[in-house]
Amino acid sequence: MKRKTRNKIILTTLLVSAAAILIGGTVALILTAGTWKVKMKESHEKICNKGWECSGSKYCCNDTITDFFKVYQFENLFSKRNSPVAHAVGFWDYQAFITAAALFEPLGFCTTGGKQMQMMELCAFLGHVGSKTSCGFGVATGGPTAWGLCYNHEMSPKEDYCDKTNLQYPCVEGAEYYGRGAIPVFWNYNYGAAGDGIHEDLLHHPEYLEQNATMAFMAAMWRWMTPMKKKQPSAHDVFVGNWKPTKNDTLAKRLPGFGATMNVLYGDQICGKGYIDDMNVIISHYQYYLDLMGVGREHSGDNRDCAEQAAFNPSYKKPDDQQQQS
Repeated sequence: MKRKTRNKIILTTLLVSAAAILIGGTVALILTAGTWKVKMKESHEKICNKGWECSGSKYCCNDTITDFFKVYQFENLFSKRNSPVAHAVGFWDYQAFITAAALFEPLGFCTTGGKQMQMMELCAFLGHVGSKTSCGFGVATGGPTAWGLCYNHEMSPKEDYCDKTNLQYPCVEGAEYYGRGAIPVFWNYNYGAAGDGIHEDLLHHPEYLEQNATMAFMAAMWRWMTPMKKKQPSAHDVFVGNWKPTKNDTLAKRLPGFGATMNVLYGDQICGKGYIDDMNVIISHYQYYLDLMGVGREHSGDNRDCAEQAAFNPSYKKPDDQQQQS
């Protein structure tokens, strides 16, 4: 090979290598700059600590629940819970609720947005709790909305709620998986998942949810804050505006608001069936609590019902593929 040709090849190789190094360095610099910007943004995100109730989170910079929800208001919302005809006298109390909430406030539970949104979320969550634990249907004065937290477990279970086909959370001999809690938990796989979520062995000890009010509230709050499937929202997300519906969601008439919380929690047991009583009772509890908290039902938000919504998780799907609705 001639000297000139060899030198030309060497020079070309050196130029190509230099260009590659330059391009690589530029890309690395861009990636580094992007990472730096993210880290700068994270470092400038304000984090607040408010003692035992809410610490180490941007959400703690907002009001905490005890700032706007006091003992007397809890007593007002659930005024009949300790009446002689109630079935869980002495079980539910304000301190149990606040103690449970302290685990979820740093994640945004009733600490997302401004004060009105926070109070609306509190009433939305309690609307589900109150309606699912009410014993005021035709019982006494005040109607069902005054009788929230009357129950802490299902009184006459229709079945054992043991799905023997579920291998992830197999039924434990001697355990019964009937409905318990503030938003009642049914089935072995739901007890297993909720137990994992709150770090308690509910699969082996489902009875904890009717023995410990704090734990019962914790399981309900975990359910409220946790999506049941990947790429799906939680009830919290659809209520506070964290969730943006896809085109398919819009076609299925799933839109942000209180109605979608019913869809997340109960699916086609409640939703897509028109204006049925089971749905209307939950809405009425939500609006009743808004009135008692001084927010007013006129601020209950858009898309309050799920009468025409298609379920996020249709009930015909197998429990192995999804958690069934309670």
